[in-house]
Amino acid sequence: MKALLLIDIQNDYFKKGKCELVDSLQAALNSKKLLDKFRQKNLPIIYIQHISTKKDATFFLPNSFGVQIHESLKPLDNELVITKNFPNSFRNTTLKENLEKLNVQELVICGMMTHMCVDSTIRAAFDMGYKCSVAYDGCATKDLKINNKIVKAKEVHNSFMASFEYIFAKVLKVEEIICSI
Repeated sequence: MKALLLIDIQNDYFKKGKCELVDSLQAALNSKKLLDKFRQKNLPIIYIQHISTKKDATFFLPNSFGVQIHESLKPLDNELVITKNFPNSFRNTTLKENLEKLNVQELVICGMMTHMCVDSTIRAAFDMGYKCSVAYDGCATKDLKINNKIVKAKEVHNSFMASFEYIFAKVLKVEEIICSI
């Protein structure tokens, strides 16, 4: 069984959010296409929602507008939402147990941020034996800084996608994934 995993597509990552990402709206709209297809095929859909618990957190604060799942991908009442407090969607959550109950062996992953929670979750899923596909155009990230140099979001995104493709996941565009469902 195949399931869709929508990671942290939450308001703080969008325009006027507390941690705006590059092209987050386009990634969400592409993810919505996957969501629509999974709904149409009646396949499992799991939302991951990050809620910050660190005292010095600046976004995804509990009970804030920013922590809410973006309006473009609102879950239906029968769709599972799992909250997490760490980048890895499996850490201290019920994700693995829910996937086992649903008899899921394959994950289609989209979400935010490519370099953080998407990365951590894909690597953990791979280690647990799940077959993973990641939506190249259904993920978003931001510019990063190292050694006083800015690494542009597109470079960050492409570097992580290349790393996933190497061993951890099949990297496909949303339309390619839709054609395979």
